[in-house]
Amino acid sequence: MEFLKQFTVFAMLGLSVFEVNAQTNTALQKAFQNSYNEESKKNYTEAISDVMPFYTENNYEINLRIGWLYYLAKNYTASQNYYNRAINARPNAVEAKFGLIKPLSLSGNWEKVLEQYNNILKIDPQNTQANYWAGIIIYNRKQYAAASKYFAKVVALYPFDYDGNHMLGWSLLFSGRKFEAKGSFERALLIKPGDTSSTDGLNRAAK
Repeated sequence: MEFLKQFTVFAMLGLSVFEVNAQTNTALQKAFQNSYNEESKKNYTEAISDVMPFYTENNYEINLRIGWLYYLAKNYTASQNYYNRAINARPNAVEAKFGLIKPLSLSGNWEKVLEQYNNILKIDPQNTQANYWAGIIIYNRKQYAAASKYFAKVVALYPFDYDGNHMLGWSLLFSGRKFEAKGSFERALLIKPGDTSSTDGLNRAAK
């Protein structure tokens, strides 16, 4: 009988905890819904205030949400802070890293942007978005051979993609690999016939 009494007590305690968690989750859902409503009206301060009562530093979802809202409010420093906390909470997720790239880009911090793309690629080496934009940053630094490696990954996954072939063509051309560049430009022109940039690249590669 003593065992049954103890079991009943534990069962009641477990049910009580479940009810508290369910109530908290329901309240959090309502807070997020209110936050979405305020965001739709561009009331970003109010949208942040809706979820702040539930804030804890290791809560991924709330940090991600607040990071996004501060980005919309053009407070890029605060946005970066909350996205970084989301990254710390879920270091193997790429979602928050992509989020962090937004305020970093608008702050002109391209070194940190590239760092985040490379962090994403450590987790997801085949990520086409990270490969493409990392390639663009490196291409703009005139590091063409390095940039071509990123674009080559995009083309390997999406052989009939204009952007990947176009940028791979220019990277190869400026790396002195004219024959390979010619093939990339020809593919790009199949996707976008008459494209002036790819036509220019093809003409240069043919010389």
